Order: sequence, then structure tokens, then C-alpha cells
Amino acid sequence: MEPLKSFSLNSFSIKSIGLFLGILLFIIIWIFTDFGAEYYNAKLVFAVAALMAAWWIFEPVPLAATSLSPLILFPALGVVSASDIAPEYMNSTIMLFIGGFIIAVAMEKWHLHKRIALSVILLFGNSPSKIILGFMVASGFISMWISNTAACLMVLPIGLAIIYKVEAEFGIERSSNFSKSIMLAIAYSCTIGGIATLIGTPPNLIFQRMYKIYFPDEPMIKFSEWMVFGVPLAAAMLIVTWFILTKVVYRFDSGMVLNKNIICDEKNKLGKMTYEESSVLVLFFITAFLWVFRSDLELGLVTLPGWSGLFPAAAFIDDSTVAISMALLLFLIPSSSSSSKINFLLEQKDIGKVPWDIVLLFGGGFALADGFVKSGLSKLIGQEFSGLAGLPIILILVIICTIVVFTSELTSNTAQTTVILPVLASLAIETGIDPLILMIPATFSVSLAFMMPVGTPPNAIVFGSRKLSIQDMVKAGFILNVIGIVLVIFLAKIFFI
Repeated sequence: MEPLKSFSLNSFSIKSIGLFLGILLFIIIWIFTDFGAEYYNAKLVFAVAALMAAWWIFEPVPLAATSLSPLILFPALGVVSASDIAPEYMNSTIMLFIGGFIIAVAMEKWHLHKRIALSVILLFGNSPSKIILGFMVASGFISMWISNTAACLMVLPIGLAIIYKVEAEFGIERSSNFSKSIMLAIAYSCTIGGIATLIGTPPNLIFQRMYKIYFPDEPMIKFSEWMVFGVPLAAAMLIVTWFILTKVVYRFDSGMVLNKNIICDEKNKLGKMTYEESSVLVLFFITAFLWVFRSDLELGLVTLPGWSGLFPAAAFIDDSTVAISMALLLFLIPSSSSSSKINFLLEQKDIGKVPWDIVLLFGGGFALADGFVKSGLSKLIGQEFSGLAGLPIILILVIICTIVVFTSELTSNTAQTTVILPVLASLAIETGIDPLILMIPATFSVSLAFMMPVGTPPNAIVFGSRKLSIQDMVKAGFILNVIGIVLVIFLAKIFFI
């Protein structure tokens, strides 16, 4: 028990340091920093940002609690009024996240996620590398539509069940590389799949909202537009990750051949698809269809008209309209309950499964970004970074993506996104560079942290399985970090430069 006590004490000490560090940074910046009378409010926002950054990194209080700071400090300091800052905590981007997660809750409640995952895995062969590829495709696909954290939690039990069976058949030592590969494959593919769509991971939604904050006259990035460059990057990263894990870092014993019946047995336990599963599946596909085809799709010489054009005020409709509409239907469609009381696919109690703490975290990031804009801090930072304007665009992207990828190994990718995107938006304004060239690669990069357990939630989840050491994760993760930077820059050159 003594080591556990020691660990708790150390954790408490680190959090205490973070608590007082945040307060100290706030006081120092407030008293000793001088941006000039014109930027007095910018100094105050900078102090609040330093406080929030320290508390986000060390987590002396919950992340969601830290995110409430702008609601208190901005009005108290005279930076932004309470009535102006409060709406940042509930906007269309946040509603998109809520709607998407409600759909995910329905998939989990009726076990549809397991059926999808097992069905995809069964499409592949019985060699270890092909089974791992099946897990990656299943995990990546699921995380395109729901949070990567939820996707990882859904697929992990299936992966562990297969690992235990393989270890029993071939021995723990002989199957060690397979166990490590399948755990890392699940974590990495959940993260990679999340970058393919706007709702796949929080940084994507944060980008969408911040882009609208800083460039209100520009059209908001649509769900289908994001997929045009998100899906190719995700597909390329999945293929490269599979190759690195199975052919380079953790090669298998060629004599190991897995019994596909293991996966069949897991699927057979689910039985026939129920009415509830079918209903959720239909709504899932309708939602995806409506997201993809909401606006006109430019396909070279052909343009597919979007369905929103059927409404007189098409501009009033966005992806959150679809998400909330489909989520609402889940509370209106009855289930096949045998009781006299009418039950529905989702009930009031299911709302509690929505991660409301992450919703607050989103809101805090948006509120901080709004403070950056209204105080002039974003403009001031952009001016300081204007020296990069003389560098080639590719070199600027190399610097940005490298810094973002490796710093995100130790910080919350959601929190880091809220800090880095306002800076890049300001840099784009000051230098005249298309903001998408800087902001989209940075948004991708913040999700490509593969080395450390704290890099992304899926990393932390599989690390908790005790099948991996940090060294195991770093060995494959460093290679993938570098490859990810190269692919992001390559993609940016194709689509934006």
C-alpha cells in the first residue's frame, strides 16, 4: 500500500503546484505586463489564458470547472459582459456535438456498435495482421461518427477478449507483439478515424467554431467539405499505422494463425438484429446522408444539389440542425417493450450519459477565443508572429505542425486547440495567408499524438489495459508522429497551397 500512498501524494503535489502556478501567472501578467493602454484588456485576457492553461495542463480542478473561468473573470475584469460571453457556452457547434453524442448513446444502449465492429472485422482473414487491420477499419469507421473516446471504449473489450484467447492458445510471451499491436491499433485508429469528420473529435468542432468567430464573413466549413480532406488523411494514416505496427515495430510469429470462430462467437452472442438496433441503424445512416448532402457537392464537372436548398431559408440550416433533429427522433420512436408502458429508443435517464463536462470544456474554449478577439489580444499576437511571413509556406507549416504534434503529447488536445487556433487566425490576418492553410493542418496535427498515454483519450484507455508500457507506445508513436506531420503538410499542399 505504501507505493500507492506515495503516488497519491505526488499526484496531489503536482496538482497543488498547478493550482498556485496558474494563480501566480495571472498575478504576474496582470501586474508586470504592459501591452500599452490600447491593449489593456488584451493583457487581462492573456492573464486569464495563462491561468486556464496552467489549470488545464495540471488539472488541479476538473477541466470543465476551469472552463467556467471566463464566465467569472471576463465580466469582473470588464473585458466582455456576462450577457455576451454566456452564449459561447451553447452555440450551433456545441449542439452538433450534443446531437452526435446522443446518437452514440443510442448505438451503445442497443449494442449496435458491437455488431458494426464485429461485422467489419469478420470481413478480414485469420492472420494476426489481417485481424488487426479489421479492428482498425472498424474502430476508425465508428470514430468518424462518434467521439474517439466512446469508440475506443466500445471496441476495447472485444480486443481484450481476443487477446486473452490468443494468449491461452499460444502463450503470453509468444503473443506479446500481437497483444501490443492490437491495443495500439485500437487506440490509434480511434484517434485517426476521428479526424475524418467534423464530429469525430472535439478539436475539429473547435476549429469550425473559431473559424466562424475570427472570419464571420466567410462561410462555415460544412460537414462534407471537411470530409474531402479529412477522409484521405485518415485513410492514409490508417494504412501507414497498420504497416508500422505489424510489419516494422511489432512483427508477429508467422506460425500464429487465429481462429476466426472467436469473433463469430462474439457476434453470435448478440443474436439477430433487434427492432431497436435496426431503428438506430436507419437513423444513423439517415443522419450521415443528411450531413454529407446538406449543401451542394462539387464533383468536378458535376454538381449534386444539396437538400437544404429545398427550404426557403437554406442558410439558416446547418449540421447541428440535422444532429438535433435525429437525436429528437430517438426520444419519439417507441421501442418494442413488452410492458404496458410505452418506452422509446432513448429515455430521459439516457441523457445523463452525454459528457456534459466536455460540453463545458468546449464552451470555455470558445469563450476564451471570443475574449482574444474582442480584447485585441489575437491581433497583438498575430503582429508578433508576423516575422514568419517572410518564410516559405511549407516551412511555416513544418514549424507549426511539429510544435503542435509534440506538445499535444503532454496536454489536452481540446485545450491546446483552443489556445493555438486564435494565434494562427491572427497570424493569417496579419500576414495575408489564407487562414485555412494554417488552421486546418494545426487542427489535424493536434490529434496526431501517438507517443504518450496522455496524448489522447484513446491512448490513455488502452494504456489502462496493462498490456502496454510507455516504452511500447513511444517506440511506435514517435515514428507515427513524424509520418503524421509529413502527411498533413502533403495534404495541405494538395488542397490549399
